[in-house]
Amino acid sequence: MKKLVLPLFLAFTTVALAPQARAQTVCPAAPTPITVPSTISGDVTWTSNNIYLLTDRVYVTNGATLTIQPGTIIKGSGLGTLVIEQGSRLLADGLPNKPIVFTSNQPAGSRNRGDWGGIVILGRAPINQPGTPVIEGVPGRTFGGNQPNDNSGILRYVRIEFPGIALTTGNEINGLTLGGVGSGTIIDYVQVYASGDDSFEWFGGTVNAKHLVAVAATDDDFDTDFGFTGKVQYAVTVRDPQQSDVSGSTAFESDNDGSGSALTPLTAPVFSNVSAFLQNVPAVTQFTRAMHLRRNTSISIFNSVFTGWPQGLTLDGAGAQANATSGALVLKNNVLAGMTTPYSQQSGGTYNVQGFWENAANGNTTLAAISALNLNADNFKALNQNGTPNGTPDFTLPAASPLVTGAAFTDAKLSGDFFDNVAYKGAFGPAGTANWAAGWTNFNPNTTCYNVAGLTLAARTTSDQLQQLAVTPNPAVGETKLRFELKRGGTATVRVLDLTGRQVATVLTDGKLAAGLQQVALPTNLRAGVYVATVTTNETSQSVRFVVAR
Repeated sequence: MKKLVLPLFLAFTTVALAPQARAQTVCPAAPTPITVPSTISGDVTWTSNNIYLLTDRVYVTNGATLTIQPGTIIKGSGLGTLVIEQGSRLLADGLPNKPIVFTSNQPAGSRNRGDWGGIVILGRAPINQPGTPVIEGVPGRTFGGNQPNDNSGILRYVRIEFPGIALTTGNEINGLTLGGVGSGTIIDYVQVYASGDDSFEWFGGTVNAKHLVAVAATDDDFDTDFGFTGKVQYAVTVRDPQQSDVSGSTAFESDNDGSGSALTPLTAPVFSNVSAFLQNVPAVTQFTRAMHLRRNTSISIFNSVFTGWPQGLTLDGAGAQANATSGALVLKNNVLAGMTTPYSQQSGGTYNVQGFWENAANGNTTLAAISALNLNADNFKALNQNGTPNGTPDFTLPAASPLVTGAAFTDAKLSGDFFDNVAYKGAFGPAGTANWAAGWTNFNPNTTCYNVAGLTLAARTTSDQLQQLAVTPNPAVGETKLRFELKRGGTATVRVLDLTGRQVATVLTDGKLAAGLQQVALPTNLRAGVYVATVTTNETSQSVRFVVAR
């Protein structure tokens, strides 16, 4: 009995500081993760009841399929990088309430850009580089081919946090690197947070994507080259004005290749409904331009908004300028706001970039100030949105915003069934439409506890769905109840952990609960000690500590 005195004292001290009716945010000690070997050559499933660790490059090879269950946590350190080689597949198909999270192995509060490598997927779709090129950042691994419909798997409801290593100039590992990835691959609802290099980079390929989130990258948000010809709709980037790269940080950087050659396929992706937000840039900064389109690129961007960069659009070099003149490079129905220099050309003679942008047929708009967009500025900062450390900003548009209308999908480049024909410019619609970035994302993961297997939703104080979480009686001496209130109905998972973070019981799994007061019986066979009860709903996650005294 004497051995229980200290835990009981600590538990009662905690209760005295925070009343039982209020849930406590508890981060138990990190359990020992499963260190992943350097080669995966057969089909493997990573399960959500474990935490995995990448300490070096991990190659999925030999046609193997790596399946990752929804809610799984994968941590990385050093050169830890997941590489999906040609012919192999990654099936990382998360859920809105169970995103798959790749994150830093550092404890909460100590995470930073470049804590680990990132995810690299290599396919067999066309690229414009001859021979057998090797992807940057990964020695000896080739990409590209002649299979435009190649399938490298699924990446859906996935977060990639604190990745990105610049090994040498021009040799980096990005948050998500896609090399020659084919259109049979699904990329949807993916967030990259605080990459030490680019958030997303496409090296050729034909893969399409929707619902991309890039937060606080160091270099570029969306980098396209080597003949990438895919389509992307709904992408948002929020920049940290204190973090930029010596090479010049942009929302878009696009090249045909490093020399601006005419090799085919030309880099000609089509983006629509992008929101790129940068605010309050300091006087000394490496932020350069929102769109740096250069080296013979034929990228096209529609129905998008860019704010706050020192420069807006740079058409760099004769090749990109000629493509703009011919209609191979199209910019239509876009908005620049708050740019010191809206248009520029870094090289290439006397091309009239302003005339191209302001051509009435293109429907582009330039606003002197960001405030003219009538947006809530707190929603577009890299940290502490809405005044809360773990809140998800509401990116939906106020009714007074000029972005609510004005989009158009009549250009031939937007034909087909991929693009949704929406009225608004940017990645989000007006109030009343879905905020597709809510719930599964995390806008300040440095404060998030990732020491509980399967718990990947940030504890968001902006969600009032879950309230009055309490264990009664506490200390427990017999039958014990976990009580809480749901302001809105939804799904809930209830688990019991010990103080090391080890799961000792699952009480409820994805139970469908109506709004109102809830009561769940906790296990009666727990040994004497201190435990943590966690409730994870479709909107939030909370924990409360309790004592078992037998």
